[in-house]
Amino acid sequence: MCRMNSVRSPMAEAIARHALPASIFVASAGVRAGDRDPFVDAVLAEEGMGLDEHQPRTIDDLEDNYFDLIVTLAPEAHHAALEFTRSMAVDVEYWPTPDPTVITGTRDQIMHAYRDVRERLKHRMAKRFAAETQENDAD
Repeated sequence: MCRMNSVRSPMAEAIARHALPASIFVASAGVRAGDRDPFVDAVLAEEGMGLDEHQPRTIDDLEDNYFDLIVTLAPEAHHAALEFTRSMAVDVEYWPTPDPTVITGTRDQIMHAYRDVRERLKHRMAKRFAAETQENDAD
């Protein structure tokens, strides 16, 4: 979960779908819906991943309110997730992740910022879900 479900959380969703077993339900959402970001598509494509028909959505847009874990990537999303899960038995983890949209400069500089987020998410996810990813590799 991130602020607008247009950069960090969709990137995390694509990475999770690529790395984790298909039996694990993965969905991304934001506090508010933003606009799809073409830089996200570009850095995911470099790794053979994509967002398919993903359109930014909010936590209220998700059909299933039952989650075992909500990972938040931005302070605003973390506070919203804690509020959302107040009466639920669900773990909420905060993974501080920089917002690459604040980077200005050349296309290469901007792409570097997005790649940095992608690599941070891949690393964090690999550490957090090591058992699941090893199980997926064995299949």
